[in-house]
Amino acid sequence: MSERNGRDVFEYALLRVVPRVERGEVFNAGVVVYCRARSFVAARTHLDERKLTALDPTADVAGVRAALRAVEGVCQGGEHAGQAARDDAGRRFRWLVAPRSTVVQPGPVHTGLTADPEAEVERLLDLLVR
Repeated sequence: MSERNGRDVFEYALLRVVPRVERGEVFNAGVVVYCRARSFVAARTHLDERKLTALDPTADVAGVRAALRAVEGVCQGGEHAGQAARDDAGRRFRWLVAPRSTVVQPGPVHTGLTADPEAEVERLLDLLVR
C-alpha cells in the first residue's frame, strides 16, 4: 500500500531476548522492518551483553549473538537466508515474526508510514533497542 507524499506503509517487530524463558524477563535486541510496497525487509540488532548476563549469568552469549545474526541473514536473502533463500521479502518477514519459544523471540507486529524503510530500521533500533 502506498500513501500520499511518497510514504509507504511498513510493519515492524522487535526482537526480544528472553534469557530464561521460565522467568519471563525480556529485553529488546533488534528490529525487523518490512515494507511491502518496496519489497523491503531488513533487520538490525544490538545485543547488550551486560544486560543479558545480569539476567542470566550462565547465558550463551555466542548463541544469542548467532541467533540474532541469523535473523539478519534471513532478511538479506540469498545464501544468507538458508531455506528461506527463494522466499520473497513478505514471506521472510512473516516467518521471522511467527511466535516461537526460544531465547530470541519476535514481539508483536506494529505498523507505520515511512518514506525511507532503510532509515526506519536504524531509527527504530536507536529508539527502541540501544
